[in-house]
Amino acid sequence: MQTLIIERPAALETKTVISVADLRAGYGAPETIRGVAMTVSENSVTAIIGPSGCGKSTLIRCLNRMHENIPGAWCRGTALLDGADILAMDPVVLRRHVGMVFQRPNPFPTMSIGENVAAGLTLAGVSDRELIRRRVEESLRMAALWDEVKDRLSAPATGLSGGQQQRLCIARALAVEPRVLLLDEPCSALDPIATARIEELILELRSRLTIVIVTHNMQQAARVSDRTVFMLMGEMVESGPTRDLFTRPKDKRTEDYITGRFG
Repeated sequence: MQTLIIERPAALETKTVISVADLRAGYGAPETIRGVAMTVSENSVTAIIGPSGCGKSTLIRCLNRMHENIPGAWCRGTALLDGADILAMDPVVLRRHVGMVFQRPNPFPTMSIGENVAAGLTLAGVSDRELIRRRVEESLRMAALWDEVKDRLSAPATGLSGGQQQRLCIARALAVEPRVLLLDEPCSALDPIATARIEELILELRSRLTIVIVTHNMQQAARVSDRTVFMLMGEMVESGPTRDLFTRPKDKRTEDYITGRFG
């Protein structure tokens, strides 16, 4: 299997935004991830790939403490955001800086399109209506959804298509101006056209913030990411520039995975 690598300019900034060392996590006694070490650079897209059950989603859930919502979940090790200890931060404050979009679109069903985007601002105590209106429009524009919904912001969010709902969830995450955006298989429930639009959006957003995307789709990782991390059985096997990892993998297990010998 040949993986298409899309050439694009490298990110101008090289400042490290997220730094992880010896990160271990689980849901009860077994370790779901163990000894993970990685860095994520500013204004870049990092893809995390690997077979089902390898710990990809657990890893990014640790980065904004979403794993804590599951009973028995735990996480130890070092995880820093701009040098601050993620594991010691107030989770509510952390999630304003590290937003997350999940595998399936999850708009709030009782809220309108506009209310969905403004939800994070309202939760943060923002009461200035003009500021909220402006931020809603800016976020919908960044998510490439404004032109499609600007005349029906008061309509139920559940009336949007699947692809539109996912872009709405991205807009909702962007409204609080996060430093990092985590995407957990954001296209797995979408059709090819909606997937292409999300991928275009990722490339557009990388100039504004830092993105980490979990994906089973290696072609997608090759199209959108600057760096790729390969995980297997809870461990980080290899990481590096996407072109290098896909064309000159250093570990035989990486080569076997990207050539389709397993996974």
